[in-house]
Amino acid sequence: MNIKNNAGETVEFEISKLENSLRNSGAGEQSLKRVLETILPKCFDGITTGELYRMAFEELKKISNSVAARYSLKKALLELGPAGFYFEQWIARVFQNIGYKTETGQLIKGHAVTHEADVIAKKDDKTYWVECKFRNAEDTKISVTTPMYVLSRIKDISDIQYNLFGTKTEFTAGWLITNTYFTKDSVAFSEYYGLRLLSWDYPKDKNIKSLVDQNALYPITCLTTLDGKQKQKLLEEKCVLAKELFNNQNLLNILELNEEKKSEVLKEARELMTIKISE
Repeated sequence: MNIKNNAGETVEFEISKLENSLRNSGAGEQSLKRVLETILPKCFDGITTGELYRMAFEELKKISNSVAARYSLKKALLELGPAGFYFEQWIARVFQNIGYKTETGQLIKGHAVTHEADVIAKKDDKTYWVECKFRNAEDTKISVTTPMYVLSRIKDISDIQYNLFGTKTEFTAGWLITNTYFTKDSVAFSEYYGLRLLSWDYPKDKNIKSLVDQNALYPITCLTTLDGKQKQKLLEEKCVLAKELFNNQNLLNILELNEEKKSEVLKEARELMTIKISE
């Protein structure tokens, strides 16, 4: 059987990829078997990956909201758009949760021009310029021209003392982060010139998905128990992570939910925080 991917290409359906994505979302073997037995008879030659995802997602929701939430992570990142502001806020939270101090939206005057920083991150004596490239289509690849551009910005702000984090500091390196993918040339160029990259699948063992799973950094948009408008309200209140909602449950009051619904939302958020995904 062939399937059509998001780029419109027809490729052979590999059931192992679907099984792995379900396992990586925390689905046990019984749940995995149930999902496959339900959706595989409905599949047909030429089915799109989007249709396959929707069927699997709906079946997972019947089993566990939190497992469905993990399965929807890539889609949930798209909901941090369309402009990417909330994606930048989420990236700042990711850095904070792995031991960095962060600042966002700073104007940094370089040797030639002034630059607006997406995120500035500091850990120990290292200060990083973090460039975020949000994309609204999940299979988009960042071409080599983007790391070239980012490297030129970093060059313009290098060897200058800035007042950041309450002290004088210089930028020591840079990051380029996307919610999608990098081309091979982007990776090769960035590795050669020392630009750190983070994407859905890069680096292999410390990519966005693994960082999220290991540190429970699920965006609020993962929650399957809330609709789009409710998630947007929470984002406007600077609630970016599901665990931030669990740790500040008063935020639910702005959504005017009944007690039963609140319990459902908090149960899902708690499970996203506490149930670890095996590597």
